[in-house]
Amino acid sequence: MVEDRGQRRLAAILAADVVGFSRLMERDEAGTLAVLKARRKAVLDPLIASHQGRIFKVMGDGMLVEFGSAVNAVQCAIEMQQAMAAASSDLPEDRRIMLRIGVNLGDVMVEDGDLYGDGVNIAARLEGIAEPGGIVVSGTVHDYVKNKVSAGFFDLGPQSLKNITEPVRCYRIAGGPVGAKAPLKVTGDKPSIAVLPFTNMGADPEQQYFGDGVVEDIITELSRFRSLFVIARNSSFAFRDERIGVAEIARRLGVRYVIEGSIRRAGNRVRITAQLIDAASGAHLWADRYDRELEDIFAVQDEVVRTVVATVAGRLETAGAEFAKRKPPESLIAYDYVLRGIEQLNLDGEEHNAEARRLFEKAVELDPRYAAGHAYLSLAIHVQWITNRAQEEFDRALATARQALALDENDSRCHRILGMIYGQLGQYDRAEHHSDRSIALNPNDAFAAIFRAGILRKLGRAEEGVESARQAMRLNPYHPNWYWNVFAYVLHAAGRYTEALDAYGRTTGRPSFYHAYVAACHAQLGQMEEARKHAALTLQERPDFSVSGQGKKLSFKNEADLNNFLDGMRKAGLPE
Repeated sequence: MVEDRGQRRLAAILAADVVGFSRLMERDEAGTLAVLKARRKAVLDPLIASHQGRIFKVMGDGMLVEFGSAVNAVQCAIEMQQAMAAASSDLPEDRRIMLRIGVNLGDVMVEDGDLYGDGVNIAARLEGIAEPGGIVVSGTVHDYVKNKVSAGFFDLGPQSLKNITEPVRCYRIAGGPVGAKAPLKVTGDKPSIAVLPFTNMGADPEQQYFGDGVVEDIITELSRFRSLFVIARNSSFAFRDERIGVAEIARRLGVRYVIEGSIRRAGNRVRITAQLIDAASGAHLWADRYDRELEDIFAVQDEVVRTVVATVAGRLETAGAEFAKRKPPESLIAYDYVLRGIEQLNLDGEEHNAEARRLFEKAVELDPRYAAGHAYLSLAIHVQWITNRAQEEFDRALATARQALALDENDSRCHRILGMIYGQLGQYDRAEHHSDRSIALNPNDAFAAIFRAGILRKLGRAEEGVESARQAMRLNPYHPNWYWNVFAYVLHAAGRYTEALDAYGRTTGRPSFYHAYVAACHAQLGQMEEARKHAALTLQERPDFSVSGQGKKLSFKNEADLNNFLDGMRKAGLPE
């Protein structure tokens, strides 16, 4: 059906373009067109159709696609990049067909099946700033899909786009399959990484010292993570003037991962970009950009270093778990079992925690002196204790955590897990001591920060706990969903009931007391209809629920804080 001129509608627009199309055509015109046509038929068209998309314009090296759903558009973009990378994996690097993709959600004008307007134009401009194999989405798209697709997003901030009057907030989707695959021999069992000297993009070559200082700090802070093998500065800086690719540098240094970046200083502003590359596959695991004022050069360095280091450590842990899963069971070492166990521990559900415990037990069986293996085994036992409340399980968790610390008192993980268990035991001074020690040993450990948030809540310092939880989420943008549980409890204890309700709403695999806590927050806000509804759901799921019974399961140093936490449940009408 032909649509009337001037019709408008809201649409998600995907703009895709072939990287280096002119170069590919110049080298092999017929071959390039044949491969591109085959990719359209076998890869792109079926994916677009499966996500209910409609191609409304095709250019020689690109296309514009309309979707009725932003979620469908983003999911299609992710699958397109994955499928295109897989289809080109056996081709020489200079013959691969790679895409840049931009996605926008906006108002469009319709004329004879074609679409016009800023909704389309912004999508095309977003595609232009995407990396090869990457995806950039607008802020409107991000807000719609951030909790609906399995992807990480990196805030690029407001971007000035060509012929677009107002800056557009942009987000890069993490994990785009960029670059070539290359065999790589990696030394050691831990994830290994080298930080290359950052490129000085400024006009003054003497400003290189600033970039070198940031890189040296990143190397120093990464070295705090005992789970990583970090190449020393003098080795990685030896490649400053080498005209060779990242994969070759990684091969020479014997590492799997590389951080590279650039720094530009102009007046009182500095822009720093950094990206983490898996040299074995060529994939960009993470990238971000930082625009800051230079009022305090050390504060700028510290902020950038902390964010880069903590995010990279989290990404390496995830990548390491994926790598361990691909190994045959007979070749796994204790470290592999710990990585796989951590991955299971971060998933919701008792079955995942049971599997994590099995993997950690295997790790300490293989290496009885592996402190981190004992620490994580203690954590898995403690999580199971929360469900079954068996005293012998709690005793074993405590004994295992103490054993981990005895094996390595300088491992921040051992301190943070033991501190959490002491907090549950009501030994608050010990809990605080070990939490402080964990932070001192590794200030960039997001898990230490989120565990500290929970301990601060127990100590009656919930407002401080809120900031610690926020710090954990900043340090670990890929945090598992249970961070929201901790954040919700701390906000609740701090009396920030509206924020707590938002955090509770973001949790998955919700615990049995979820509705009771939500009812309490609504009651404290005077929203009695919602409070009574959730109180009824609490008793429907747990007919034996009582406020006093729940209070016995909670740890607070001060009885007044406990009563204040329970008061909302009483107001909601839950039985004492």
